[in-house]
Amino acid sequence: MKSFGYAAKSAASPLNLFQFERREPGPRDVQIDILYCGVCHSDVHTARDEWGGAVYPVVTGHEIVGRVTRVGAEVTRFKEGDLAGVGCMVDSCRHCINCDDGLEQYCDHGFTGTYNSPDKRSGGVTYGGYSTSIVVDDHFVLRMPEKLDPAAAAPLLCAGITTYSPLREWGVGKGHKVGVVGLGGLGHMGVKLAHAMGAHVVLFTTSPGKTQDALRLGADEVVVSRDEDAMAAHAGTFHFILNTVAAPHNLDPFLSLLRRDGTMTLVGAPAEPHPSPTVFNLIFKRRRLAGSLIGGIAETQEMLDFCAEHGIVSDIELIPIHQINEAWDRMVKSDVKYRFVIDMASLKDEVKSL
Repeated sequence: MKSFGYAAKSAASPLNLFQFERREPGPRDVQIDILYCGVCHSDVHTARDEWGGAVYPVVTGHEIVGRVTRVGAEVTRFKEGDLAGVGCMVDSCRHCINCDDGLEQYCDHGFTGTYNSPDKRSGGVTYGGYSTSIVVDDHFVLRMPEKLDPAAAAPLLCAGITTYSPLREWGVGKGHKVGVVGLGGLGHMGVKLAHAMGAHVVLFTTSPGKTQDALRLGADEVVVSRDEDAMAAHAGTFHFILNTVAAPHNLDPFLSLLRRDGTMTLVGAPAEPHPSPTVFNLIFKRRRLAGSLIGGIAETQEMLDFCAEHGIVSDIELIPIHQINEAWDRMVKSDVKYRFVIDMASLKDEVKSL
């Protein structure tokens, strides 16, 4: 089935129009006409081969919202016309202990990423959501709440679940003091979600100019992390800290803010490792340094329903696809509030003009 997208042909090349084939829907497949696709920093890391393993051409995009256009004969959860979403995964082994527990992102055999993963169906490589359509096994398709703006809801499928999952796993709720490090695509979702869960939220930033925006998004306090006195005033008081920064930095100042048995969870994925934290910073308060990777399919659906209940979406800048290379450069410079989303009507218009 003919499809069009924007692809990187090499680590150094810009994204350009690319024609490729999608598989015909099988009995358990859902075909989706893509309306919007969020732009994630992982897209840049992958296409520029900053993490290694890129297989070119690369069509990125794993924050996908669209309308169902076809369903296989065995599909019961979706019908033509439904609003549906696809996140970071399109397959897993389905039988390991992690898949059985609904944690497909930790599949012992490796989940199939929405892009740049070996495609068991075609024998090739998966292509993502910077494209006109996609065909996905129905287990990995999400029901998108109609009450949410579909463009602004697209980043929930990565940025939303990436921050929701650790907040849920570590039991964030009323009476908890929660820190969020960084106010970018992930951080602004962490602030919104932690606030909706009832926590007292403190945003840590290196940019004093982000204070008013953080308060608008739901932070109760803002601390400039370069201010040693301001940091010291919070020492030993946090139940949980969500660190969203995707650049190497010293973790010790934030670990010192945790109370006994407090946890800091890393969700940012820098291209280079963080400096190792001081062991004594952990052992004297039984503090924990953890990591978290997106969320399982059931938890992602739970997150979408939670966001619908609380009216939570991402703050976005909607762009036509021909501006994607400029958007990537701006995103790397943190020049976006707070997530780019591609309007795929622009790609369809480009294809029509061929």
